[in-house]
Amino acid sequence: MKLTTPQPVRHPRPTTKASALAYLIFDRPDLARAEQFLNDFGLRTVSRDSEQLFLRGTSAAPFCYVVRRAAKARFVGLGLRVNDMIDLRMLSRLPDASDVEPSNWPGGGHRVRLTDPSGFRVDAICGQIPAAALPHRAPLPFNSVDAAVRINGTQRLPAEPPEVIRLGHVVLELADFQKTCAWYTEHFGFVPSDVQVLPDGSPAVAFMRLDLGSTPADHHTLALAQGFAPLYSHSAYEVVDADAVGMGQRVLRDKGWTHAWGIGRHILGSQVFDYWQDPWGDKHEHYCDGDLFTSAEPLGVHAVSREAMSQWGPAMPRSFTKPRFTPGSVAALVRNLRRSPDVTVEKLKMLARLFA
Repeated sequence: MKLTTPQPVRHPRPTTKASALAYLIFDRPDLARAEQFLNDFGLRTVSRDSEQLFLRGTSAAPFCYVVRRAAKARFVGLGLRVNDMIDLRMLSRLPDASDVEPSNWPGGGHRVRLTDPSGFRVDAICGQIPAAALPHRAPLPFNSVDAAVRINGTQRLPAEPPEVIRLGHVVLELADFQKTCAWYTEHFGFVPSDVQVLPDGSPAVAFMRLDLGSTPADHHTLALAQGFAPLYSHSAYEVVDADAVGMGQRVLRDKGWTHAWGIGRHILGSQVFDYWQDPWGDKHEHYCDGDLFTSAEPLGVHAVSREAMSQWGPAMPRSFTKPRFTPGSVAALVRNLRRSPDVTVEKLKMLARLFA
């Protein structure tokens, strides 16, 4: 396959190089309902008042999920950790960036608030004080035909929410794919790992990793998908092993939450996955065993298709990618057909044939 457009590509001299996906920000009309789903999913409440809710995994990150009380449910944006105050000062010079400001969220530190070309809020943050890491169970030892590692022992997991260790990645849909992808590579040093392309060679999904040099990084921390409007697709949270993924499915099903897709194993990234919808229909993924790449790994280019989304497990249901048509989304579709160079009738037809 051949990529026929400029993005995704590494930037030779990015403004900064992000070192981690720090957190996600959501608006929700019901904090208690949001907290119940997220606790059942395996995130742990850090603090909550009448206006804000903070949650974490077991890693040392002070929080990874923010819920703000608002009349309308929506995804607001994300936080990216950068190295130091020099990085923040450079980012503060970008158009429409805030000044460097102290953060009053758990862990403190300083941040700069930016807006990406698709309208998502992006906080650059440094200097957070780590929290104490919480204990989590070790991966289960597996007997195999070649090695017996568990003798006179059993596997007996408690039926309780899996321990989410950390926030792994977020996937966003975009109308202005080229401009938004270039913004993340230029200002935060994201490196494309793999891109799935449409039959005309234009990108459908770009899987982007952090540039940590010779230190292995997740196959993707940010994935960007061509769509007709800026939308949240899903976010993913690492658990310790496949049994934790499976127990998450059991617990969430028993609690009455809505399943979206899984269990299976992805092709690009290789994660064992399972997806669930929160009370507002936004997808959250448990995963384990993802690929790790150093900065030297070159870009891979692949044809996009429904079948290319998993190696095994149930086929991706059509409901997983079916757009939510509302008066606002229809207006965005018409507007972006007129103004965005990345949204064309022919491209939408190709996407519909593949995923609708």
